[in-house]
Formats: sequence, structure tokens, C-alpha cells
Amino acid sequence: MKVRVFNRQGQLVGPVEVAKVVKSDAEWRRQLTPEQFQIARGKGTERAFCGNLLDNKRHGIYACVCCRLPLFASSSKFNSGTGWPSFFRPVAEENVITATDRSHGMNRTEILCARCDAHLGHVFEDGPEPTGMRHCVNSESLVFTDEKELDKLADPAAETSA
Repeated sequence: MKVRVFNRQGQLVGPVEVAKVVKSDAEWRRQLTPEQFQIARGKGTERAFCGNLLDNKRHGIYACVCCRLPLFASSSKFNSGTGWPSFFRPVAEENVITATDRSHGMNRTEILCARCDAHLGHVFEDGPEPTGMRHCVNSESLVFTDEKELDKLADPAAETSA
């Protein structure tokens, strides 16, 4: 699969070829907190206005809590008033995939991490310009890296593709 990743200089590069991350539930449970597992692996939803990244105003990148794939940039974050971190676009279209979610008697578009299939949240067509999209994401599905530390997100695939 091809995604965009950060190199050691903190630059988003690619697309580069990476392997899918596949782990057993037991392996994910050892890596994640119970809340992270329930949401990212169990397709749960955190309570509105309770996520630790909702009010984050720092500049940087929001990555997958499971595999650290960069997913969203602070430059695309906006206050949707819904109670969850919201973004009008992913950092790279390749890094987020969608699936139809018919749970709870609704028909929604689920968003998932392209590398490990972690549940992120849902995408709706009521966001701001320039895309008109609202990627509504659970804080528990994300980790934040400050823009001054993007080299910490460096992926080995970025170095082998140069």
C-alpha cells in the first residue's frame, strides 16, 4: 500500500510503499490503553466534549494512535461545535480510507487509518471551505506531535524511497 509519511527532516514525503500493520487483539491491548482499544480497535466513540485533543490549539500533526501514520494537520482543524476534533481534510488522501457504517440504525461514512484499519470516526459533508468536509475524529484514536518535533514521526519507508 502507498501512503505519505514523514522523513527525518520532518517533511511529509511520498507516496511510499509500506506494509499493512496487522496485530492480534491481544497485541493491540498490550499497546493501547483500554479507552484507546475500545475506540480505535472496537469502533467505539468517546463522549462529546471530553476528548483531550478537542481544544488543542498547538501546531503540528495528528497521527494514528495505533501505528503513528500521519493523518491530520493542525492547519486543517476547525471548531465544528460537535464536541470532537474536526478537520476539513486529511494530511494526505492516501492515509485515510472510508467504509460504510450502518450501525445504530444510521448510514454513515466511517474513516479508518489506511495502514492499520484503526477506527478514527466519521466524515460528513457539512464542513467548511475549501473541501466542505468534516472529518469528525475521536481524540483517543490520535496522538499529537508538535510541529517542532515532526522528525519523531520519521518512518523508515521515507528513507528507503529516496
